[in-house]
Amino acid sequence: MTTSRRQKRSVTVAYLEKLAGAPLTFGRLLSAIRQGDGHTQVEFAKMLGISKAHLCDVEKDRRSVSVVRASKWAKTLGYGPEQFIELSLQGELVKNGLPYSVKISPLKSAG
Repeated sequence: MTTSRRQKRSVTVAYLEKLAGAPLTFGRLLSAIRQGDGHTQVEFAKMLGISKAHLCDVEKDRRSVSVVRASKWAKTLGYGPEQFIELSLQGELVKNGLPYSVKISPLKSAG
């Protein structure tokens, strides 16, 4: 990820956290995207191939999402997978009481 993309993402995350009044989570990210695009939970769940109840649980951080599913959802919604994967992993750490933060970056090609 280029520095300007990283800075833009950082500003966007800070803005979403300010609006939510709490740190950004995978569920809050999905909810913000859904609401920003003007979709109902039913419409958005259909786009992701899940039930409305499942989406509601994810948005409320009652249900976690695997990194593979997070990556697929990012692509389905037209986003890069990095933020989705980071938040999915971060949610697992928080859920398990592990005091770490996650930052990912693409692997360098072997050439």
